[in-house]
Amino acid sequence: MNLGINIAGVELKNPIMTASGTFGSGREYEPYVDMNKIGCVVVKGVANVPWMGNPAPRIVETYGGMINAVGLQNPGVEVFIEEDIPFLRQFDTKIAVNLAGRTIEEYVAVASRLATADVDFLELNISCPNIKEGGVAFGIDANMAMKVTEAVKKVAKQPLIVKLSPNVTDITEIARAVEAGGADAVSLINTLIGSRIDIHKRQFILSTKHGGLSGPAIKPVAIRMVYQVASTIGLPIIGMGGIMTGEDAIEFMMAGATGIAVGTANLLDPCATMKILDEMLIFMQNKGIENINDIVGIVN
Repeated sequence: MNLGINIAGVELKNPIMTASGTFGSGREYEPYVDMNKIGCVVVKGVANVPWMGNPAPRIVETYGGMINAVGLQNPGVEVFIEEDIPFLRQFDTKIAVNLAGRTIEEYVAVASRLATADVDFLELNISCPNIKEGGVAFGIDANMAMKVTEAVKKVAKQPLIVKLSPNVTDITEIARAVEAGGADAVSLINTLIGSRIDIHKRQFILSTKHGGLSGPAIKPVAIRMVYQVASTIGLPIIGMGGIMTGEDAIEFMMAGATGIAVGTANLLDPCATMKILDEMLIFMQNKGIENINDIVGIVN
């Protein structure tokens, strides 16, 4: 059976990727996961300078998932280049770096610094707030999404994946905008905005009041959006949002995703990526599917 896929000219041994922010840079998971079996490790968000993140509490469980407001805490691009890339290059897996920024200039700075680094993809996180535009996320305005994509694409030497926010009226409008801006692929969905209240203390649980909802609860939304985007643009899609099993992953691929990213499942079970890969293989065997690419976008 052939599990190999191609995203923007880069060959992956299988569609299994990790969702940024749920797998660190792989070091924490290496004792539990055969890193050589993962198609691509997508690392936590990396900024041009260290980010402290938000104050605690910043994670809370909820029915069917979790809400996080970590705030993209990271030690910055220099530490990533010095420590994380050499670690990941020990393994037969591709590397994608999730880019964080609060202005177009910050995104460009980190992408420029990574231009000569030994990584395979850049993933542009346009759910970050644009502090020059009153804190509005780049990803909810088509014009801003296109501008930041264009700016990063000009300096990027690796294929550029743009990660789309679901917190919009029409995700296909944003998808078309980043395609016009030069994106090589898109990933979706990022987290939905959610809140939880402690009814005994009569206050929000998270220090930021709101955070990003992920996990099985968002899968139906993600499937719908992947299908809509696949029907609208011609770029490869990496689907994510509540993938817990191999059959979940197959569902995303049938909706139009070429690759899939495992996120919250990693926090519940550090071996989730391996189990999902095994379950995908069993499904293919049972259904007589010889090439995983044959099911991509098979529904209409």
